[in-house]
Amino acid sequence: MAQLVIFFCGRLLPPSETFIRAQGKALQKFTPYYVGSRFVNGLSLPKGSALVVNQGGLSGAVREGLFKILGFAPSLYKKIEQLRPVLVHAHFGVCGAVALPLTRLLKLPLVVTFYGLDATLNQLTSKQFSLTHWSYFRRQALLKREGRLFIAVSDFIKQKLLEQGFPPDRVVAHYYGVDTNLFQPDPTISRQPIVLFVGRLTEKKGCEYLIRAMAEVQAKQPDAELVIIGEGPLRPELEALASQRLHRYKFLGLQPPDAVKQWMNQAKLFVAPSITASNGDCEGLPTVVVEAQSMGLPVVGSVHAGIPEAVIHGETGFLANERDWQNLAQYISQLLNDLDLWQRFSLEGQKRMRLHFDLHKQTRVLESFYETVLLESSSYSTEAKNLDMV
Repeated sequence: MAQLVIFFCGRLLPPSETFIRAQGKALQKFTPYYVGSRFVNGLSLPKGSALVVNQGGLSGAVREGLFKILGFAPSLYKKIEQLRPVLVHAHFGVCGAVALPLTRLLKLPLVVTFYGLDATLNQLTSKQFSLTHWSYFRRQALLKREGRLFIAVSDFIKQKLLEQGFPPDRVVAHYYGVDTNLFQPDPTISRQPIVLFVGRLTEKKGCEYLIRAMAEVQAKQPDAELVIIGEGPLRPELEALASQRLHRYKFLGLQPPDAVKQWMNQAKLFVAPSITASNGDCEGLPTVVVEAQSMGLPVVGSVHAGIPEAVIHGETGFLANERDWQNLAQYISQLLNDLDLWQRFSLEGQKRMRLHFDLHKQTRVLESFYETVLLESSSYSTEAKNLDMV
């Protein structure tokens, strides 16, 4: 019988966090049970497989605050204890810190995955404040001591954790991957001269530089169209810029995963122009970069965070320096106009995703991490008991 593992997240589950649900679905030796601070409108979860501290209303907000500040949530802990989980896997470093009182009280080993901002977050420069961040900074030293394994979604994120003093023997880089059987191109659908962007419309996504690049592209190739999928605080500003610079573009807002996949099947290119934000926020390794290549889309991206680990310059796509919109424009035009190069990058990208980023292969590795952590925790517990008897 599969053992139960708690997937701990702050919110269950925003539309942008499909990668967490995908990992849960792909588990075979373990069964995920989702626990968080509160529910949000977003991704559906299996019925009867989720618990939250905040059930709504003022009392729910108070309970959430007490949980984040003091770790106080006796009713939640009792329900989790009855589930008899074997470990807690916190998604995002800040959530790992929030989950510490739970793992300490129930004596469960803690695994934490760091995805991006959580590994570059700095208490002095961070402009974003929340109780979750407060808890993280307050408990970071304890997290380093008590976390059994810290998973970085790229080598870039691993290096950031090591620079912050996380224990080298408990930090591993691991690509979580995508379902390469699901993300496959449909050869019956013809590609259009569409340049696709999918992501949150925030500073680190670098969408401003893509719009500037597309203005140059459209000056030479008027039928090229920019399609932007996603929401975020910069949308009004970006739409205004696009209206000034471009003549063919769409802002589609949030779209369900199936719609995103359809656009990936129609588009000719995917662009990921990510940058390091003014507050130090960086990507880990954007899931959409892997999805796009699995769908046969060559990627034009930036030399940023984990992107060069998935996009190999000159083999599966092109990489420009951060904010270098002129170089982005050159690479976009080249791939729009060179069919042989496009075909080679398309095939090589699909091959690389199947080899290194397949969700099911990578989840087997994740389960091996769980098994190692449980074995080590069992050995540690036995040694502690023996010491007590001496």
